[in-house]
Amino acid sequence: MPHRPISTDQAPAAIGTYSQAVEADGTVYLSGQIPLVPSTMEMVEGDTRQQIEQIFDNLRAVAQAANGDLDDIVKLTVYLVDLADFGLVNEVMASRFSSPYPARAAVQVAALPRGARVEIDAIMRP
Repeated sequence: MPHRPISTDQAPAAIGTYSQAVEADGTVYLSGQIPLVPSTMEMVEGDTRQQIEQIFDNLRAVAQAANGDLDDIVKLTVYLVDLADFGLVNEVMASRFSSPYPARAAVQVAALPRGARVEIDAIMRP
């Protein structure tokens, strides 16, 4: 299946051998975002809520580069170092998404790149 990479300087550059997103057959697969500030490639300062806010800023930038937006996301996978932060994800999502909300899974992990507390990837149908 042919696919096309999506990239934007409005989101963090890839820190490994992957694309920010890839479009295949009308579906856009957004790589996991951690709370890096695009202009500095450093972790956002602040608490877990600020990390989640930065992640959704990053996902929005990649979605927009693929001619979509957050409300075009149909599936999210949330990786949390501590499942106690699940409620914060819900709070931030309530301010960023409108109904119908995307499908979602949340998974606790031992660690994430750069010491992030949260990482989120997405599937979008613009």
